[in-house]
Parts: sequence; structure tokens; C-alpha cells
Amino acid sequence: MTVLEQSKESGAIRGRVDAMDWAEVEASLGERGYAVTAPLLTAEECTELVSLYGEEKRFRSHIIMERYRFGIGDYKYFDNPLPQLVRGLRTAAYPYLATVANRWAEARGECSAPTPYPSEHAEFLKICHQAGQKKPTPLMLHYEAGGYNCLHQDLYGEVSFPLQMVFLLGQAGRDWQGGEFILVEQQPRAQSKAEVVRGNQGQAIIFATRYRPVKGARGYYRVNLRHGVSRVHCGTRYTLGIIFHDAK
Repeated sequence: MTVLEQSKESGAIRGRVDAMDWAEVEASLGERGYAVTAPLLTAEECTELVSLYGEEKRFRSHIIMERYRFGIGDYKYFDNPLPQLVRGLRTAAYPYLATVANRWAEARGECSAPTPYPSEHAEFLKICHQAGQKKPTPLMLHYEAGGYNCLHQDLYGEVSFPLQMVFLLGQAGRDWQGGEFILVEQQPRAQSKAEVVRGNQGQAIIFATRYRPVKGARGYYRVNLRHGVSRVHCGTRYTLGIIFHDAK
């Protein structure tokens, strides 16, 4: 039995996600637009996920960043059925993040219904599919020395979820040098603010997909965020991205 299959049998992933301090996560997201979790993946799980990268049948699309001036490196979108570990992370984390997303929507006055984001991920995916967004978006990203990712937002259609996650599948300083996760925030009538977000192997960085609400003197306003990866100086960097909306 593989590590990923063991995770399926034991329910380990859901247990780790449930055990997180989600109040602290929400507070960090509200204050900074991101949060770094405790380790959610073991070293063995990270290694096995990296090993999937060479299995082309697992993926629906392979993007070479240089071709589109996205940066230097490549990434692959998983195809359905998603690996159990990937699906488990997406399913287990979504309800907690939907709670945050609904509070953000309420703060910005965007609630067209009592709960604009359903409490279960399967129900949210139905909304994506009704809008023609049926392609899975979890992906793995790969950089060698010299690689980087330009600032961007992961939007694939009219339906999007305001939060996403990236998991570090190796250890900065051991497996690669440089390659920091960068988050840039643009507030109205102000210069952009950049922040380097660091984490260890198996940890996730949760961050705003596009906007986050900030409380001002006249109520809440929204600020725009983009993310990217700085240049890798040496080594090999792999990460797993969990995006909760599907793509067209």
C-alpha cells in the first residue's frame, strides 16, 4: 500500500486539517491576506506526490512557462480522478475556508444569498460546472535553477473561490535556494506592498486568490493581491497548488 493509499484508509488528512487552529488562520488571512499552516503533509507524502510528476497520464495539461512569458519553469494540471491525497486536501479544507469566504463577502456587501459559498466543496463545484467550468485545477509546479513565476492570479472563468493553498513539497535551504513565495498587495491610491512568505516542507500557504477585505474609516474596501515565485538560485523546487474553483 502506498503512502497516498494509507492516507486514504486512515483519514489522516482530514484529521490534520480538522486539528488546525482555524481561528488563527482566519485572523492571519484578515490581517495579512495569507496564513501558513502547521505541517499537513508528511515527508513521505511529499516525496510520493513529487514522484507523480513524471506520470503524464495523471495530468490533463502541461504548461511551459517560457512559452507564455509566465516565467521560467513548468506546471501540470491534474486530470480527474484526482489523486486521493489531493482530493482529500481540497475537500477537507474547503468548508473551513468557505466560512472565511462568506465572512469576507458579507464584509464587502457582496452577499446575494445567505450563504454565497456552499458549505461543501461538491456543491461549490456544481456551481462551477453550471458555468461551464468543468476542468480540475489542482496542479503541481516545478522549477530548476533560474526558474521563477511572474506575479499573477489564478482565475479560470466567471466563478472563482477567494482563497487557495500552495504546499511546499521540499525544503527551502536544503532542496533549493531562493524560490521564495511572493505576495504583492495593491491598496487603492497607494503603492504596492510585497511580502515574502516562508514555510517548511509539508506546510501550506493559504492566501487570497484575488481580493481581500480591509476595514477603513468608512467601512470595508477590497485590496487586490497577486502572487508569484522569486528566482530559484540552485536546486529543484516542487509545490502542490490547491485551487477550489474549476476551469473552462
